Amino acid sequence: MDVVPRVPDQRRPAPGNAPEGLRPHFSVLGPVRAWHGAEQLSMGSPQQRALLAALLLRDGRTATAHELIDALWGEEPPSQALAAVRTYASRLRKVLPAGVLVSESGGYSIAVADGALDLALAEDLWAEAEKARGVSDLCQARSLVNKALSLWDGEPLANVPGPYAETERTRLEEWRLQLLESRLDMDLEVGCHAEAVSELTALTAAHPLRERLRELLMLALYRSGRQAEALAVYADTRRLLADELGVDPRPGLKELQQRILQADPALAEPSAAAPEPAAAAVRPAQLPATVPDFTGRASFVSELSEILSAAEGRVMAVSALAGIGGVGKTTLAVHVAHVARTYFPDGQLYVDLQGAGSRAAEPETVLGAFLRALGTADSAIPDSLEERAALYRSVLDGRRVLVVLDNARDAAQVRPLLPGMEGCAALVTSRIRMVDLAGAHLVDLDVMSPEEALLLFTRIVGEERVTSERKAALDVVAACGFLPLAIRIAASRLAARRTWTVSTLAAKLADERRRLDELQAGDLAVKATFELGYGQLEPAQARAFRLLGLADGPDLSLAAAAAVLDLPAEETEDLLESLVDTSLVESAAPGRYRYHDLVRLYARACAERELPPAERESAVSRLLDFYLASAARVYAIERPGDRTVDHLEVTEHVGQDFSDDAKALDWLHSEAACILACVQQSLGPSTLRRAVDLLLASKDLAESGASSLRYELATVAARDAASAAGDSYAEGRARVSLAQVLSRVGGQFEEAAAELEQAAQLALKSDDPWTSGNAPNEQGITAACMNQHAASESFFRKAIEAFRADGNGPGEASALCNLSRVLVSMGCTSKAIDLARQGVTIYDDLGLTFRLANAKYALGISLSHAGRHAEALDELADALQVFVENRQRLWEGTTHYRIAQVHLQAGRSAQAARHAEQALATGCMGGDWMRANVLILLGRSLDNLGQLDRARACWTEALAIHEGAGALEADEVRALLEPVAAA
Repeated sequence: MDVVPRVPDQRRPAPGNAPEGLRPHFSVLGPVRAWHGAEQLSMGSPQQRALLAALLLRDGRTATAHELIDALWGEEPPSQALAAVRTYASRLRKVLPAGVLVSESGGYSIAVADGALDLALAEDLWAEAEKARGVSDLCQARSLVNKALSLWDGEPLANVPGPYAETERTRLEEWRLQLLESRLDMDLEVGCHAEAVSELTALTAAHPLRERLRELLMLALYRSGRQAEALAVYADTRRLLADELGVDPRPGLKELQQRILQADPALAEPSAAAPEPAAAAVRPAQLPATVPDFTGRASFVSELSEILSAAEGRVMAVSALAGIGGVGKTTLAVHVAHVARTYFPDGQLYVDLQGAGSRAAEPETVLGAFLRALGTADSAIPDSLEERAALYRSVLDGRRVLVVLDNARDAAQVRPLLPGMEGCAALVTSRIRMVDLAGAHLVDLDVMSPEEALLLFTRIVGEERVTSERKAALDVVAACGFLPLAIRIAASRLAARRTWTVSTLAAKLADERRRLDELQAGDLAVKATFELGYGQLEPAQARAFRLLGLADGPDLSLAAAAAVLDLPAEETEDLLESLVDTSLVESAAPGRYRYHDLVRLYARACAERELPPAERESAVSRLLDFYLASAARVYAIERPGDRTVDHLEVTEHVGQDFSDDAKALDWLHSEAACILACVQQSLGPSTLRRAVDLLLASKDLAESGASSLRYELATVAARDAASAAGDSYAEGRARVSLAQVLSRVGGQFEEAAAELEQAAQLALKSDDPWTSGNAPNEQGITAACMNQHAASESFFRKAIEAFRADGNGPGEASALCNLSRVLVSMGCTSKAIDLARQGVTIYDDLGLTFRLANAKYALGISLSHAGRHAEALDELADALQVFVENRQRLWEGTTHYRIAQVHLQAGRSAQAARHAEQALATGCMGGDWMRANVLILLGRSLDNLGQLDRARACWTEALAIHEGAGALEADEVRALLEPVAAA
């Protein structure tokens, strides 16, 4: 049954008497803000905003002073609470237009006009949506609910303190979730189940105990033909509720599971036909928050806003802002984007292109993120840059979207990301002038004027302190070269130190003035500001700043930072938070920290200038130890009994501790970029072997698909470094790791075979038990994929012997299962089943859930070739569930392919086609080679279903892939196409 969202208990205020354009309007569904016309008003301190929020949420009713004190401080108000409330009210009255904040009966109230509060607008939209739904106008109802949801701008009452705000925040967030559930329920009613899956998946991850979301996800999956996943959602929910709350799922969820199990026909179709349009467009709102103390730049704001507001009817409006680092390009672009966002009702996209660093964002990666934000399913996003750019422009056709491309490297990086459609616009920031960006309106952003600089400084430090020392304040902003970033850092430091005077800061800056004057050109212009901040650090802070900047990853977790500093986590956190306060380090998320590109470069310069090489190398070595020890723990949890962890280099750090399997796997995938960056920066003589072993311990990153390319690049770098160093031990391991990703993920079998041949030779030289077993095992896999079955059998038997000699049960089981698959291809089905069962037994005895899936996968293949289809499907279904739970996307897709094979063998062509489609959508081990095989199978299924044209299209694509690779399977496809051509 549909759950109807409850409108928050609010009363509409009486309309004001001011003209419409002059009435103030307010927002509480995000930061508490107020505007008078187009001007955003400064609402002051957090407590002052808490008072404003308490009055706004009373909807025009008078709040007594006692009620406001309770709202702001609860049961422990300060001794001067009443005076503080009066002060806050007085300050708000000065900011707001006359007559808005009213004092009456010993209390206060705010008169808000109709439509001037975002919460009231959301309530009105929901009321209209209910009416539309009541007359079966679901398209209009969904549109209205989406508009209501779009009014949220992050967390309601963001950063507003006090018990009243906390209670209201919870209530408003609950209402937002109810609105989402109602909208999603309507999505399913009109047949948009496939489009709803990705959003529901994200929502259930964010709110795992919310059963209504789980119910909607199950229904969406079932209607999308993904019954097994729908049932897995129920299983996950039941387990989670039992573990977390000790309860069973509610009756509605149980009933839905039974209806899915019984394939209830009433579930197969939505209850209402989808009206046109079939689905509401996703409206992204990705703009970062604008700074509350934005200052000056009035002419630029006006100029750029005018250009953006005129985008409707033009092919595309592009404005490119250029200037030195720290001049305020991003701040201006984001502020202008917020001002102009009303002209782009279909959304705003934002990306930091990281052009100032050594690893600029790739356009194809950015386009993938943009397409997902615009509502495109992952399965519909093509691989190539050209195809993604074309789809991006197609998706934007007919929409009015603003795209902010921040920190661009050059015009070449930007061009594929431009919308190119009428009514859309782009704002670009870069350190270079983009004279080669055709049709762009170029803006050269210079430093602030002295008046603007002083105003910015005053807004941060406070008017009282600056007014009494105006001359010293002018000296400060002049010493900062009127550069916004330098002013902001200096002022923030002064604001945080109440015992300092402005003259104290001016005196400190006087010593830096010559250097600031000398460093006004290019990227070095910000360095003097960093010197100022760095010079004020305590010794422990300065050491942390220098050492943490040595890490190459995009950010650092608290645990990783503690390893670098060789300090306890608590002390490390205190240091990092103090660095965050100085703006030298950013807090990317709770427990994660990062440097701005320029700050990282400056920190490294400090480290190189002040620390001996040995100390710098030791810090990076400790980070490598942390990642290796932690990844080894994950590997051991996922693969108990596997001897790989016993053959890894010994580390001094014990690594991260994990309470369960899921958290271990979460850690590995969340740290993927940092782990692989650490590998690439640790390829020197003293750390090479540990870096290579980190690749071994984190091999799940390659097989998951998400990080496969980065893993491959890191492995190539490791192989080359080991070869140059003449380290046969490390080189052999690196070549095996590289071959694994080349063969299993990329389908590059000949390249993988060449790597493995050299690895096998190196194993003889180094006598490394790990390479001695894994090299022939991988050689067998690669040979099998190239239809070299006799050679493959020989390799696997050699691997089995090596694994047994090493006492590596999981390795032996892996080779047995691989050999089983080869024997199937050679017609030895009975032997193949026996070997696969041996592998299952070994894995089962060791409690290896994840690796047991590989054995069941092999057993399923063997059973299918023996004609035992029901048993085969049971084994493959078990394997599929484990692969899904362990986020092994490529293995998940490959298992769908094998299930499709069984269904086709059993004469169930429709089921075969469905699983083949899922294999194509998910991706498979073996890259393009396996994709072609899936297309062959899908074509056979469609041919059986009488869909000859689709079958031919599949076979034609498969033939192109196999012919391009020179694969033997090309002959099979030609034979399939000949009868179709003759017909």
